[in-house]
Amino acid sequence: MTRIALISDIHANLPALEAVLADARSHEVEAIWNAGDSVGYGPHPAEVLARIQQENIISIRGNYDTRVLTIRQEKEDTRKPRRPEKWLAFNWAYDHLTPETHRYLKNLPEQRLVMTAGWLALLVHGTPLSPKEHLRPETPPDHLRRLARQTPARIILCGHTHLPMVRQSEDTWFINPGSVGRLDDGDARASYALLDLAPGQLELKFRRVAYDVPAVAAALRRENLPEAFVRMFELGRSLEWVIENDREGVLRTTPSI
Repeated sequence: MTRIALISDIHANLPALEAVLADARSHEVEAIWNAGDSVGYGPHPAEVLARIQQENIISIRGNYDTRVLTIRQEKEDTRKPRRPEKWLAFNWAYDHLTPETHRYLKNLPEQRLVMTAGWLALLVHGTPLSPKEHLRPETPPDHLRRLARQTPARIILCGHTHLPMVRQSEDTWFINPGSVGRLDDGDARASYALLDLAPGQLELKFRRVAYDVPAVAAALRRENLPEAFVRMFELGRSLEWVIENDREGVLRTTPSI
C-alpha cells in the first residue's frame, strides 16, 4: 500500500499545517497532495507557502489563491458588492507574500494529474469544470457522473467546501479532506485524510487534529486584522456565519489596511 496525506484549504494557518504534517508523518505517509486555497484570512501566507515548498507537497492553486494574486488588477466597481473583510483579506495576503512565494503561487496549476500505485488522480479545487463549484453530499449522482467523464482519473481530490466528504460514482472516487486551516462545521480542529492505495484497492480515513488556535488568534490581533477572522478560527466557522451570528455587533468594524 502507498499512503498519501490529502489536504486542502490551509488558508495561511501555519500552526494548523504544522500539526497536520506532524500527524501525517506519524502515520508514515509517502506523499502529500494539496487541493489549494493555501492563503487567505490566516496570518501566515508566506510561511505556509514556504513550508509547502520545503515539504515537496504536490499542490494546485485554489480560487482564493488566484484572487490574492489578481486583487490589484480588479476595477473599482468590482469591489462594492463584496464584504469589506474579504477585500481586506485578499489585499493583506498579497502584501505579505515574499517575491519567492508570490512567484511559487503564481506558477501553480489549477489542476494536476498524479499517477501512483496504479491509480490516476486529478487534483482540483472545486470540480474538473470550475475551481469555484462546490461538491457536497447532496450533489446529484447524475452530475457526479458528468464530472467523472471530464477526466480519465479515477480519484478526484477536491476542496473548496471545507467539509470532509467522499462520494463514489461508478469507478470514480470524489474525495474532499476538509480544511486544514479554516473549518466550517463548528469543529476548530484541522481536518485532513489518509489515503491508502494499491492496484485495485483504496482505503480512506479522515483525521481531525488539534492545533494551537490561540497562537493564530494572537497573530491575527498583532496584525490588526478583523476580530471576525479570530472568531472564524476559534469557532471553526465561515466569515459569513460569524458575522451573521454576531449578536452584539462588535465584529463589524473592519480595520483599514
